[in-house]
Amino acid sequence: MLPNPLVLPIGFVIGILVAAPVGPVNILCIQRAISRGLWGGVAAGLGAVLGDGLVAFSAAMGVGAISGVVNYHRTAIQVVGGLVLIGVGWRLYATAPAIEEGSENGNGNGSLLSYLWDVPKTFLLTITNPGAVLGLFAIFGGISTFVEVTGPVEALLMVGAVMAGSLSWWVGLSYVVARLRHRLSFDRLSLINRIAGLALVVFGLVLIGEIAYLWLTGTAVADISTNGA
Repeated sequence: MLPNPLVLPIGFVIGILVAAPVGPVNILCIQRAISRGLWGGVAAGLGAVLGDGLVAFSAAMGVGAISGVVNYHRTAIQVVGGLVLIGVGWRLYATAPAIEEGSENGNGNGSLLSYLWDVPKTFLLTITNPGAVLGLFAIFGGISTFVEVTGPVEALLMVGAVMAGSLSWWVGLSYVVARLRHRLSFDRLSLINRIAGLALVVFGLVLIGEIAYLWLTGTAVADISTNGA
């Protein structure tokens, strides 16, 4: 039997829609593309692609238990994600700006391999964002009403399409930023580093602040009791 022809285009669009909203990973990817060039931005986005693929695979296979686990352990996941964001943001804020010189295409001196340390960072930022994870599960639940994913073949095709869409966004964003980065002065680079760093810190504080508010109001305790019932 042939797979549903709508699986690939819809999965591709989902990948773009998941990656496109401005968030911590987008900010980090833009900063890396400015300082390191095309491959620096792509490496930063690659971790998000892997994170989206992992969540998409779980959702496509109908592993509803994972959604429940994310909900149940949301406090710990969100706190870890917030702390990581604060750490990355503060380091970025305190780092002196620099543009790695490279070819006319806007690539830095280093290879993609030399930038791979950003992959686990953005992967961790992706999978420790409960809102994004549950949102992707919700998207899959919504599309299942008119595009049913049946069997492992269609599930894998959907996951591959989601990752392809996400990757296309990161490559396109990195390319555009890398082409324009040499027009930036040192002062503007410093400002971008500080804004990006502060934005990441704010994202982290919001995540932790939400958990603190829920605990203070007793909402988090009530949610855990309900989930455990």
